[in-house]
Amino acid sequence: MKLLLHTCCGPCSIHPVQELRKAGLEVMGYFYRHNIHPYTECLRRQETLQAYADECGFKVIVQEGYDVEGFLRDIVFREADRCRICYHRRLTATALVAKKGKFDCFSSTLLYSKFQNHAAIREIGEAVAAATGVSFHYHDFREGWKIGVTESKRLGMYRQQYCGCIYSEKERYYKSKGSRGRGAKVSSEKQSPEKP
Repeated sequence: MKLLLHTCCGPCSIHPVQELRKAGLEVMGYFYRHNIHPYTECLRRQETLQAYADECGFKVIVQEGYDVEGFLRDIVFREADRCRICYHRRLTATALVAKKGKFDCFSSTLLYSKFQNHAAIREIGEAVAAATGVSFHYHDFREGWKIGVTESKRLGMYRQQYCGCIYSEKERYYKSKGSRGRGAKVSSEKQSPEKP
């Protein structure tokens, strides 16, 4: 069975790729770029993912273009729902590529992160599956969180410090009056400094 895996980055791909291969699935990656800010960060994540993919024989489709403006237009005035909007954009793009490529199903490395909203990802993935006709493969990869972190460090991979969008970058680095500043605890849908 062929599965297209939305891949956030190299470190987040390690455990899901291993688990899916163990389950006998033929896995290919899809790197979505529009939400990652700034562009230099996008390129660094893409290069790290590609280096890992080349090393372990994992083919990756890289999204063309860099429509950060379109991403921001979808989010503006709806910032409170930005993670759900972002999940929907990434999973829809993955499902459409999977449909075009005649994959049996799709999934996401978002399901590896203990900082993401799994209930929302699953709900959105299943809705996208119903709309596109491509099955959503849900697997809770969080059990391998420490395995992925340890392996990514051993491999010397670039490990980003925030989820990807300009809003998560601000939450990670901006210090304002009354905030706890860098490294402050964030909500369950955001990334922490320990995200690989």
